[in-house]
Amino acid sequence: MLQIARERLAGGCVIQGDALRLPFRSHAFACLVAGHFYGHLDSDARGRFLAEARRVAGQILIIDAALREDVALEEVQPRVLQDGSRHTVYKRYFTPAQLVSELGQGRVLHAGRWFVAALT
Repeated sequence: MLQIARERLAGGCVIQGDALRLPFRSHAFACLVAGHFYGHLDSDARGRFLAEARRVAGQILIIDAALREDVALEEVQPRVLQDGSRHTVYKRYFTPAQLVSELGQGRVLHAGRWFVAALT
């Protein structure tokens, strides 16, 4: 994936790192954006990620899956990749109020059927 990103982002910077120990100095960014990532972290990891995100960025934009009537609040889902490998992933869904509550502050930017977005 890193090689594909390097090819597509000519002149860009591609870094592999641990989201729970971000490889950036404090206050390095104005805003950190996490798209459909946050909901794959369990409660403990979400807290650790938010602490790291707050360390490196002034604002945090979280975009993730919306809680709907046809999904459970959290579940373990089977995934099959294109190479045929099988994995299980944790998935958490959010109402707009739940997401803002977890962030501790902020505002809802989008509250749709498929995803929610909150900025803190």
